[in-house]
Amino acid sequence: MFSPASRYGVAGATLALWALTACGSSSGGGGEDPTTAPTTQAAKDKGPQCVGETPADGVHVLRGGGFRLPGGGGVQYAAASADGTSRTATLRDGAAYGSGQRQWTVKPGSRVTVSGHAYTVRQICSYRVVLEPKDAKDKAALAAAPESMEFAGGAADNALCFTTNRDVLTAVSKNFPAKGQTLSLLSNGGVRQLPTGPSLTVSYVDTAAGTAGLGANCAGVPVAIYKDVRVGDTVELAGVLFQVSGLTEEAVRLTRTSE
Repeated sequence: MFSPASRYGVAGATLALWALTACGSSSGGGGEDPTTAPTTQAAKDKGPQCVGETPADGVHVLRGGGFRLPGGGGVQYAAASADGTSRTATLRDGAAYGSGQRQWTVKPGSRVTVSGHAYTVRQICSYRVVLEPKDAKDKAALAAAPESMEFAGGAADNALCFTTNRDVLTAVSKNFPAKGQTLSLLSNGGVRQLPTGPSLTVSYVDTAAGTAGLGANCAGVPVAIYKDVRVGDTVELAGVLFQVSGLTEEAVRLTRTSE
């Protein structure tokens, strides 16, 4: 039997990602410099919660997870930092996490280039980074309607999992409780699979510390790994915002805050 402070399950697998380079920077200097590997930040986030504005067609890269991008690239929101007045994010490259990989600390307005495709960082939140494609073709590719709304499994679901298409996002949103209602995720290592969306898990609950870990996977990719969330924290799942409203040994409760 586990004590109230026990952790349940294991965290999701490390996200496989693709090459990311900072626009205008090089290994010899200029642009934003690579940083060291991120560490778990158990202390409460100092805020502000968000810095910058998000465009309607922005790419939402969720905390701890990644997003496959047009052209075969991808980007991961690896770590965050806030000092009470400003906020930055660490974006990381690579097919899988490993020592020595390059990563960059960015702020709103920073530019990154992924597999030759340029993006501007428009917003950084504790729970997401929003990127805006520079090229109209990339915007169109991200917003393209999928051939089917049925999930097939694995990379075949890229068009459903990594998209800004409004029809897809609306369909996924309908699988969650309505605004103001609560979604309960069991903290026993089980998986909640949405019909048109990611699978959701609670990786651990630490009632003594008042923290929990949440994960989401889609198309075989961990798209979010929220570590050390507390009651009152905001998380995003498949384009929908929730506030952590309770955590016990049995479940983590999320109250929907967006439409």
